[in-house]
Amino acid sequence: MSNPHDLPNPHDLPWEEYEKTLQPHEKPQMMGSPATPDHPWRRRLHYGAIGILVAMTGSLGNAVVTANIQSLAGHLGVTLVEAAWLPVVFVMTNACMNLLLVKFRQQYGLQLFAKIMLGVFVAVCLANVFASTFQSELLTRAIAGIAGAGMSTLGFLYLIQAFPAAHRLKGLIIGIGLSSFALPVARLTSSHLLDVAGWEGLYLSELGLALLSLAAVFSLRLPPAQRIKAYAPLDFLTFALFAPGVALLCAVLGLGRLVWWTEAAWIGWALIGSILLLSAAFFVEFNRSKPLIDLKWLGGADLIRLILAILLLRVVLSEQTSGSVGFLQQMGLGLDQLHGLFWVILLAMIAGTAVSALSLNMAKLYKPIAIALALIAVGAFIDSHATVLTRPANLYFSQALLAFASALFIGPALMIGIVQVLTKAPQNIVSFIVTFSVVQNVGGLAGGALVGTVQTIREKFHSSQLSESITLGDPQVVLRLQQLGGAYSRTQGDATLRATDGLQLLQQQVSQQAHVLAYNDVFMLIAAAAAIGSAWTTFIHFRPRIEARRAARNADTTVADMSH
Repeated sequence: MSNPHDLPNPHDLPWEEYEKTLQPHEKPQMMGSPATPDHPWRRRLHYGAIGILVAMTGSLGNAVVTANIQSLAGHLGVTLVEAAWLPVVFVMTNACMNLLLVKFRQQYGLQLFAKIMLGVFVAVCLANVFASTFQSELLTRAIAGIAGAGMSTLGFLYLIQAFPAAHRLKGLIIGIGLSSFALPVARLTSSHLLDVAGWEGLYLSELGLALLSLAAVFSLRLPPAQRIKAYAPLDFLTFALFAPGVALLCAVLGLGRLVWWTEAAWIGWALIGSILLLSAAFFVEFNRSKPLIDLKWLGGADLIRLILAILLLRVVLSEQTSGSVGFLQQMGLGLDQLHGLFWVILLAMIAGTAVSALSLNMAKLYKPIAIALALIAVGAFIDSHATVLTRPANLYFSQALLAFASALFIGPALMIGIVQVLTKAPQNIVSFIVTFSVVQNVGGLAGGALVGTVQTIREKFHSSQLSESITLGDPQVVLRLQQLGGAYSRTQGDATLRATDGLQLLQQQVSQQAHVLAYNDVFMLIAAAAAIGSAWTTFIHFRPRIEARRAARNADTTVADMSH
């Protein structure tokens, strides 16, 4: 009688033998993805917990940097413009790494993929603990972007294992939505950690999460996946052209509004370089028999509509990530005073993800996208009536709508692309994943650039208009100056100096009011764009029904004519 402990682990079997142990529904749907056997429920819980841990660990570091960029600038001794490079360089390396990582999984297997990604991430977190200069922090953020792309994929694959076959699509939607939770979680937790232990404490906590993820992944491995020879020599040429092209575009979108578009010459040169590199990459891919990025397939009407819808959603969702938080900080509120708002946003995101997963209807995938855009339009319209007295509690409802919408759309948008891949072009999985990732990242940067640019332009306009309307010949202005100067009457005996202080206070109030009006203009613009987008996606949703009814009427007319 053989000892059960001497039997080989099914995960260690060669793929050909392991495949024989699988039922048809347990086999992977796409090359490079792990098999999905029917696990016991306890193992499913373990897979789910590891998936959440790994996915959140991969995205939390950049979220912490984004949420505390001003504090980090002071810690490193650099300006805010220089510090802004840190989250941007993460996106630069993160956006198109799937161009190589998907094929790496297909050719070398999941275990090596997991070991390398987690090993690199632990090394980056360890380097962060000892990084003491801006240059070293910039390098670690760049490497973290590469590792973060792999960590997100790894967490996603683990979470899929937690769901039985009948509910696997729900796991897919939850997995893709996890990364969006990182920013509100970072804003809720990082400020306390900074107060207690400074940036060293934050880096150590990130290192701890990375080591915990490493231990969890090695304790419970993913099922095997079929391996094939995936790489072609021209793949690396495409990556060498495409990746720096996207990186330069990210730099332009991320920094343009801070250094101002027409003031820094490097913005123009970077944009030219991006266009040339991307054009060269597309030229190479267009003429390949087996392209890494199938431009002909991506140029189809269905994919173009999907890309535009995702891009629009990412842009208008900047109302929450950049607009509302920037507005409240402009009103003088700190992150500690916004915790109530961040809790509302996090809970609304969780609710949106749950509703998206539970209400998934493969026949009506554009419907939740249209609803999400409508909710964004309503929320942004409510925010467009803000005043200098607006506080976080006044934005709870509108920001909950936007957070719910941000989680509601992502799953159906991903499913539209996956359906296109599985039903029409399974070989184009790399093309879709890369496109989805690049549009998500670039769309987020474009949204922030749009909000910042429009807000700056409109603030200058409103400031000019308000200043022109204030003259010392107006009795109400004189009275207001006397009231403002009177605030210093107990500490300032000189009437002339009191008048000067009163004038400075008035100028501050004018500037604050100009900022409020500028943000209201931004919110109204976003509301209008979201409303138009909702109407457009609603038409896309109903168009098959309209065409079917039209075809039925034409058929009835033809039959009637033939009968006569």
